Order: sequence, then structure tokens, then C-alpha cells
Amino acid sequence: MHRSYQPMKPVTNRYLQQRWDQNNYENHRRRVTDALPVVDTKGVRTPAHIQLKLKKLQLHHERLSAIDRDNRRLTSKVADIFGSKGLVDHQNQYHLRSLNADRRREELLSISRQNQAIYHRITSRQSEYRHQLWLDDWERAERWREDISRYPRGPAEKQRSCRKVKFAAAEDGERSTSCSNTSTNRS
Repeated sequence: MHRSYQPMKPVTNRYLQQRWDQNNYENHRRRVTDALPVVDTKGVRTPAHIQLKLKKLQLHHERLSAIDRDNRRLTSKVADIFGSKGLVDHQNQYHLRSLNADRRREELLSISRQNQAIYHRITSRQSEYRHQLWLDDWERAERWREDISRYPRGPAEKQRSCRKVKFAAAEDGERSTSCSNTSTNRS
């Protein structure tokens, strides 16, 4: 710090003013260090009705009472089983029955009636195709083809079915052929 103290305002005694200013400054520094925060950053205190959660406790107690009731029921059943002479009731006295069975049966009946009606309609119709005309037309076309062909089909098919076979038992180098229609020997 500078040797001579220069006060802000004109004073009669500079040393006293310096002492007072120093005293004020120390008081100010002490108050700053002792100051508490003005903004509360702790957060809001949780209300008691939220901390306790009565509904959750009630549900927990109801669940425990249901468990106790089921346990009592099971223990009574086990006691009845031990009290009996080991007989097991394994017969069901009820028959499974669908609530929708009648409606499904009606739908199946209506579908079968519709199928029967379709079948009768199909079988009662006369065919629109004339099979006999097709056969006659085919025979006519075959006759025309045989008439206009240079080599008729009949003999060619007969020739194709004949096979030349050399038998091992043939004597003097004779060859014999066999056909599916007739068997002839050639030399």
C-alpha cells in the first residue's frame, strides 16, 4: 500500500480517518464471511401425506389379507386330504359345452345346404362340350392324314416294332429276326 493515506473526503485528521476506514473495512469483511445465502437451495419439504402413502399401505394390507385367506383355504384342503382315507375324486361331473356350439352347427348346416344346392345345379346341367363330335372330328382328321401322306402310318409302325436279333444258337451263320407281331427266319 502507498505510504500516505489519501481519504476520499477532506478530513481534519488523516490518521484518525485512516483508522476509522480500516475499522469499517474489517467490519465489512467480517459481515461478508458471516453472510448466509439469500436463495434457499434446499428444496421444498415433502408433505406428510405424500411421505406416508396411505393408499399404498392399504393395497399392501389387502394383498396380505388375500394371501392369508388363500393360505387358510389351502391348509383346510390339505387337512381334508389328510383326514380322508386317500380317496381321490378324479371324476368330472360336468361336460364341456361351448357357448357358441349352436351357432356353429347352424352355420355348418347352412353351408352344407348351399353345397348340396351347388352340387345339384352342377349335376343337372348338360355338358356344353360335345365329346362325340370331337371324336368324329379326330377320326376324320386321321383319315385325311393317312390319305394325303406319302408313306402310310400303319406299315411304318409295324416295321418299327420288328427287331433284328442274332441268336447265339443259330447254325451256319443263319440270322433270325423276331417281330412283335410275327416271327420269321431269314437267311
